[in-house]
Amino acid sequence: MTPPIDETSAEWVATVIPPRRSGSRKGENGVVIVVGGSRLYHGAPFLTAMAAMRSGVDLVYLFVPEKISVSIRALSPSLIVNPLTDVKLTARISEQIVKNSPQAHAAAIGPGLSVARESALTKLLNGLLEKGIKLVLDASALQPYVLNTIGGRDVVLTPHAGEFVRLFGTPPGNSLEDRCRTAKEMAKRHGVVILLKGEVDVITDGDRVMANRTGTCAMTVGGTGDVLTGLVAGLVAKGVAGFEAASAAAYINGLCGEMAAAELGLHILPTDLIEKIPQVMKKFDKIVS
Repeated sequence: MTPPIDETSAEWVATVIPPRRSGSRKGENGVVIVVGGSRLYHGAPFLTAMAAMRSGVDLVYLFVPEKISVSIRALSPSLIVNPLTDVKLTARISEQIVKNSPQAHAAAIGPGLSVARESALTKLLNGLLEKGIKLVLDASALQPYVLNTIGGRDVVLTPHAGEFVRLFGTPPGNSLEDRCRTAKEMAKRHGVVILLKGEVDVITDGDRVMANRTGTCAMTVGGTGDVLTGLVAGLVAKGVAGFEAASAAAYINGLCGEMAAAELGLHILPTDLIEKIPQVMKKFDKIVS
């Protein structure tokens, strides 16, 4: 039986984005940690971090291997970059991240990350959760062995179809109905929020199911998923619950892609999406006293 499906819209997203207090101070509008990067991938964590910044949070802390930290620092002065001595995530590095991480509201784990051992990733996730930090997992962090650690903790997982198979051991299906049904079943079973990326994104917390139809085939370019992860983390850091944050982020990310493609055709870069985030999100801005 196909579960009831709602659809994202600008009107719905407007109800999700929280207002900002006119007297708010730095840190009150969201602090995000990004853990990622490896010897080969320096762009992925940068894209995630910049998308989180553009979502309107106040601070983003990047934990990346020292080998790529200088390159990332050179890309933007807006980020706080913490160099890690190892190029892979080890137990020692996980301990360092947990110890040195600020009291952030959300953490995006996985973009470009190379994991040395299963225990290193579970140690990191456990440590951040114990500090009360909400998690958004992508890419290398989407491993089946993390499910026992994160179940029931309002953690957002952002797999594409291949990562979905790796995570849950079953394909999501091809039709929208099959994808909704399978994603809902896995979200319910494991107590997580799933944002299943695709031509139509499917978002579910195991009870509710949301479909998002914004986006374009131009977004097959590498890095657009990293931008999406940053948007989800940014909204979670603002206090938006996982299901709503994932659904709104999917809508915003897809619309940014559409706007970039309208200007540049099938030649967009993930940075083009990031540049469009303010234009898309400005209409949702609200200031209260």
